[in-house]
Amino acid sequence: MDKTKLEMAGARAALGEGIADVFFAEPLFDALPDVVFFVKDAGGRYVVVNRTLVKRCGLKHKDALLGRTSAEVFARPYGQNYLAQDQAVLAGAGEIEDQLELHLYPNRDPGWCLTRKTALRDASGAIVGLAGVSRDLAMEDRKNASYQKVAAAVRMIHERYDQPLPLPELARTASMSVAQLERYFLRIYQLTPRQLIIKTRLDAASRMLAGPASVAEIALACGYGDHSAFTRQFRATVGVTPTQYRQMLGR
Repeated sequence: MDKTKLEMAGARAALGEGIADVFFAEPLFDALPDVVFFVKDAGGRYVVVNRTLVKRCGLKHKDALLGRTSAEVFARPYGQNYLAQDQAVLAGAGEIEDQLELHLYPNRDPGWCLTRKTALRDASGAIVGLAGVSRDLAMEDRKNASYQKVAAAVRMIHERYDQPLPLPELARTASMSVAQLERYFLRIYQLTPRQLIIKTRLDAASRMLAGPASVAEIALACGYGDHSAFTRQFRATVGVTPTQYRQMLGR
């Protein structure tokens, strides 16, 4: 490590020791209405939360969340799935990075977010808790100058999500390489092309599940070759099976 890095490491350590409240970022996250922020202890219980999470849970005060696990806060089976994620991170299984998830908000409207969770370690390296954020997806930012370069590919996904959509074909539609397509998708949508395809298909599926069509019919209409493939993808992303989701909607 060179001299500059050593000096910065020392400055970082000194600053860390001098901060009275290690959770100084809490009021900063309170100011972000599209970002959920939380810190949990080794048992997966909320220690720090921001106002956005409180609102998403349909609660009024942070105290209503503190000391509780996800399984005690969210409806089944969402809460159990979130707790299982926490337990995996706390057990040292690694971080959760940009997990695309569908949430049901208190008004029962679905909303998409990208979730990240990382372990918190003490000075000896032992895991003592975790911190996480879930960021709402702000789709189709047309103010971005590069939007038009991928608009054609996005239109293809929206119009043909019921069909196979190989990346080379999407790239040709956008007149760019696959690498360029992926880079622009991440810049504009904070999603890979594959993630956007999944999101578009499951958006359509979640809407159809509010109606009378069978799960098998919905699977075919949303581009899945068979019922089981659709159910696996839906459960992996949404956290429940299509049938369970339909029941949660009261259908």
